[in-house]
Amino acid sequence: MEGRLPAHLEASALVRTAEASGGFAAIVQRGEKDAGVILLVTMTRGANARLWERMPQLDGSRKFVLTKEENAEDKDEFTQYIERRRRSDPDCWVVELDLPDPEHFIDSALQ
Repeated sequence: MEGRLPAHLEASALVRTAEASGGFAAIVQRGEKDAGVILLVTMTRGANARLWERMPQLDGSRKFVLTKEENAEDKDEFTQYIERRRRSDPDCWVVELDLPDPEHFIDSALQ
């Protein structure tokens, strides 16, 4: 049996951790309470959006991995990608985090 937190607890913890580190966080879409996939959208001051997803690693861990970056010349493409993901998996959670240093947050707080 996997020792995974229910998705609703993990999403809430992400919001609290981001806010405690001086950032802003919001749950954009609530998914399946216990087992929904969590998608993180990180940005800094509303710019440079990036999408992170938990991916299984060879060592058995599940780390957040960068899977999509916003193109500054076509920001709508990033938004449309997130919308497609939401439609294809209505059980997923989308958590938006606006942080001074998203990569450091992902590396230190979530791994």
